[in-house]
Amino acid sequence: MTLQTHRLHTMEQVRAFVEGNEAVDYKHQDRASAYAFVSELLGRLRYRTLGKRDKGTVRHFLSRTTGISVVQIDRLIRQWRETGRIKDRRGGNRGRPFERRYTPADIRLLATVDEAFGQMSGLATCELLRRQREVFDDARFERLAGISSSHVYNLRASKTYVAKRTVWTKTRAATVSIALRAAPDPQGMPGHLRVDTVHQGDRDGVKGLYLINVVDEVTQYEYVGAVPGISERFLVPLLEALLSQFPFAVAAFHADNGSEYINHRVANLLNKLHIQKFTKSRARHSNDNALVEGKNAHVVRKWFGHDHIPQRFAGIVNEFALCELSPFLNYHRPCLFATEYRDKGGKVRRKYRRQDVTTPYDKLKSLPDAQCYLKDDTSFDELDLLAYAMSDLDAVTRVNDARRDLFNAIDAGLHHAA
Repeated sequence: MTLQTHRLHTMEQVRAFVEGNEAVDYKHQDRASAYAFVSELLGRLRYRTLGKRDKGTVRHFLSRTTGISVVQIDRLIRQWRETGRIKDRRGGNRGRPFERRYTPADIRLLATVDEAFGQMSGLATCELLRRQREVFDDARFERLAGISSSHVYNLRASKTYVAKRTVWTKTRAATVSIALRAAPDPQGMPGHLRVDTVHQGDRDGVKGLYLINVVDEVTQYEYVGAVPGISERFLVPLLEALLSQFPFAVAAFHADNGSEYINHRVANLLNKLHIQKFTKSRARHSNDNALVEGKNAHVVRKWFGHDHIPQRFAGIVNEFALCELSPFLNYHRPCLFATEYRDKGGKVRRKYRRQDVTTPYDKLKSLPDAQCYLKDDTSFDELDLLAYAMSDLDAVTRVNDARRDLFNAIDAGLHHAA
């Protein structure tokens, strides 16, 4: 662009343009006229006599009006100061790249050889190329026969070579035939369990114990246990013990996609216990296991915290979780149960009413034909003895005392080890 500069005679006018306050007219120009404009303006403004700040303003002005970078403007000004004029110093020969000795066909031929021989070292590859031309008289290797070892590696880094050697295939999904990928669907019946693992942190590179949380979908019956590790040797016996604690028959078992649950040992355990349905969470459906994950945050973390608990304390933690905490959760801790309804748009929504807040045990008793869900050797008369043996306040006091004793024992064990 060429600036019409008939009104630009002072630095104030130039500075006003740079600051965006001066109206200026433009018209298209070529490189020669741009250089002439720069030279003429430098002379008109007496650039050599300007101060440092004004010189910077002129440079930015010239860059904006000509489209030439500030760095190139500096070069043009340096030339103008040395010679008094600005000349296009580019020669007639614009520069030509060196002629390539090895063509794309040669590079693809090298890639073919490397693929066939398993990409040997540069020296060995050079000998292969030489033999192919000189011993076996293959004219395709005329140029490659004399290639150096170092240049073999240069060609291997070229785009042509990489495109020839690279084979793109779609990622194959790891198919695991264990468990059905589906959301839990209890249809209002107890016995549809969800399971998840809570890790009690690492410290100094040593893993803590693991808490196993199993929750019923309909009644929110919950049993918690602890293991030193999530290998099948520890996990399967604990799962069997937890499942046996539920007073009703277990009909379904749902887990996320963790390998601690999706394996043949767990599947065999469920078959042994005659649990008919084994499901796992679907991809991009974060709510499939949301109930037990919510219990992890609001129940397990509340009672066990986030601090590191060493694996050697798994035995006493498991005893507290099964014998003290789990009975309290099921018979004395009220839970919120949602009531579903459809809004005006037909969307299913949930609300939590005061009358729907109850303990998991009372929720079980309130189900239609609740007796038919109990195990053969279990009755509500027996369960009532557990549920009403003490008040909720006495029960929470007891479990808090047991929790305090548990962590005192853990702290004592830690200090003794230290």
